[in-house]
Amino acid sequence: MKRIVVISTGGTIASRWQGSGFAADAHGQEVMATAAVPEGVAIEVVDLFSVNSPRLTTAHQLTLVRTVHEVLADPGVDGVVVTHGTDTLEESAFLVDLYHDDPRPVVFTGAQLPLDAEDGDGPRNLHDALLTASLTRDLGVLVAFDGKVHAARGTVKTHTVGPDAFADPSHARVGDIGFGKVSVRRRPARPAALPLPGVPESRPRVDMVMHHADGDPLLLNAAVEAGAQGVVLVATGAGNATPEVVSAVATATARGVLVALTTRVPSGPVSQIYTHGGGVDLVAAGAVPTGLLRAGQARVAVLAAVLATTDTDERVRVLRHVLGQPVPVPTEPART
Repeated sequence: MKRIVVISTGGTIASRWQGSGFAADAHGQEVMATAAVPEGVAIEVVDLFSVNSPRLTTAHQLTLVRTVHEVLADPGVDGVVVTHGTDTLEESAFLVDLYHDDPRPVVFTGAQLPLDAEDGDGPRNLHDALLTASLTRDLGVLVAFDGKVHAARGTVKTHTVGPDAFADPSHARVGDIGFGKVSVRRRPARPAALPLPGVPESRPRVDMVMHHADGDPLLLNAAVEAGAQGVVLVATGAGNATPEVVSAVATATARGVLVALTTRVPSGPVSQIYTHGGGVDLVAAGAVPTGLLRAGQARVAVLAAVLATTDTDERVRVLRHVLGQPVPVPTEPART
């Protein structure tokens, strides 16, 4: 018998009609009661919180990270399933993955239709997540949705309301679920897990700013002046902006702000191709390119670096580690 712990956090899968719209209000046992439990699986439920996922804060997400670790501290647990709202599921799953150093799976799932919908997708998704948590190992944190298994890293919400709502635009999915089994297609590469962060006295500010035609540094500068410790620049193309934005990035990094460079394009890497405000200049100004990570997960990577240390250079090192990039080794000065 496989022992799976379900951590309930709210979202559409726990939502009911509130008179003018849907909102999360169901407890984990109510959500669990809608799904068939795979044969050979025993369930325990942890009610962590029940909120719509756009309302999640860093405090919520760090509580989730620590709860997962506390659950897995019990060697009798075989896996964890997290029910979560789809709006920010990609962020929470990636954050948990950054600190996950255990062969046992943590599987996120949710729904696009509310708890009481007659044709709801929640029951099937929850069943599939339980099956995935009971049958897989050594894959890191996963997302089970619409009969598919995705790696947390790189997976984003790709449809606002459709049932096939998640994918990694730059990689194939990890596996498929059906006929009572999970067929694994690839094993995702993951950097070594980070140590659990301390509990910050106040929530660190990490902002995102998108570039566009007529874009200027106003919002980036405003984020820095508001006390942002990190900023994600969501650039155009392969990671391009303007000379004015480059200047603002240089000023921000000189002040110790961690700046990451991603793109608003759905797939493909951030690349240093263009100058005159392009990726070549932005990286030279101190921005760290995020490779295949898009805005939400790039912000999570920056957040993890900010939580890890207060040292500016060490934050860059942690961010590069999280991104799977080579981390320069400091060289000792030559002896004379």
